[in-house]
Amino acid sequence: MNERKRWGIVFIFAAAMAWVEAAVVVYLRMLIDRVEPYQTNPLPKVGGLGEIELVREAATLVMLFVVGWLAGQTHRSRFGYLLVAFGTWDILYYVFLVPMCGWPRSPLDWDILFLLPAPWWGPVLAPALIATLMIIGGTIVSQYDQSEQPLWPGRLAWGLNLSGVILALYVFMADAIRVAGGGSAAMRNVLPISFNWPLFVVALALLAAPVVDLSQQIRRRKP
Repeated sequence: MNERKRWGIVFIFAAAMAWVEAAVVVYLRMLIDRVEPYQTNPLPKVGGLGEIELVREAATLVMLFVVGWLAGQTHRSRFGYLLVAFGTWDILYYVFLVPMCGWPRSPLDWDILFLLPAPWWGPVLAPALIATLMIIGGTIVSQYDQSEQPLWPGRLAWGLNLSGVILALYVFMADAIRVAGGGSAAMRNVLPISFNWPLFVVALALLAAPVVDLSQQIRRRKP
């Protein structure tokens, strides 16, 4: 099987996972009256659902890791396929929610992205942009990496990327961090009203460093 077919199979798997994920989230949000996630206390402690949801999120990451491991031929391409699966799953999750429950109505609708170590808030467009970078970078590595001709970002690119990760996490958790002194209850009930797009754009540019580095390496390979 060539790498294009492998990529296609990983895409189909991630798309199917996205539909299942969206369906589970719709069931959960209907149960706790949070179909519109832009509300305080986004995951009430009802019947242990909070703990169950956190384990489910972890299980989802394990599934994405496994499909990347099975699809790749080298440790680099395995990571690349993981990124492809993760990015595809993340974007299609939001796409599938629209026919299921009518949300999001716009890419700028707010969503609660994660709960640990503090609630992550951001417009749907923000994680979708990061997921797009993951798909691009993962596709480049998975399709062009070879055992005899490795393809991997350099240290500088990874350093810039790590800075982007930290900055993006800060942007997503800024409102929760601001009220952290009030304890977990205050963080769960904070409702952000503005997103720091300028700082996020800087973070996105830093996150793109490995993609730029990989593209330059591919360009240098051409005779």
